[in-house]
Amino acid sequence: MTMLHDRQADIVIHKPRHPMAPSAGLVLLFHGVGSRAEDLRPLGEALAAQRAQDWVVSVRSPSPADVGAGWQWFSVLGVTEENRPARVAAAMPAFQAAVLCWQREAGADPAHTTLVGFSQGAIMALEATQVAGAALAGRVISLAGRFAQAPRRRPPETNIHLMHGDEDRVMPVALAVDADRHLRALGARTSLDRFPGLAHAIDARVVDAIARRLGETQAL
Repeated sequence: MTMLHDRQADIVIHKPRHPMAPSAGLVLLFHGVGSRAEDLRPLGEALAAQRAQDWVVSVRSPSPADVGAGWQWFSVLGVTEENRPARVAAAMPAFQAAVLCWQREAGADPAHTTLVGFSQGAIMALEATQVAGAALAGRVISLAGRFAQAPRRRPPETNIHLMHGDEDRVMPVALAVDADRHLRALGARTSLDRFPGLAHAIDARVVDAIARRLGETQAL
């Protein structure tokens, strides 16, 4: 049975003037735990200002957060290295449904889809590259994120860009360094941008780095 995504809670930050043009791409933003789709609007607006040909949508995760007043893909109460992968796997069908829903709406294929996740949103986007089958997106950009467990397979059709603050105490930068190392060992197309002095957050340097990566061709 195919899971459906309720897009009413999502925010379309930018819709191109000719939304079904062959050059139109799709940039999907995924927030962190205890946050909301609205919280990534400033990032989406900054990207949309440079990507007039693309859809830019901030997606709300489906479940009320156990901690805080926002939303979550999976609970972080009692989360451990051992139980995190199962929680992510249980949330993955809903995540995939959200991506497929907006691809249908935008008329964008996976090659022209970029997933930009922050924190828990990044976990979901990264782990989506580890699911067997056709790629969901041609590019995944992880902001202050991590894999639920070390990457196990090479996603041949997806570029992975890891962006992380050196002063992140929530998800230490070592997680991004290890992920980049594992991905390279698997032969994946990956990059790592580190930002001195940045904690678990997004600043102007990160926005510029995302825009730069979006402007690149898919091949690294």
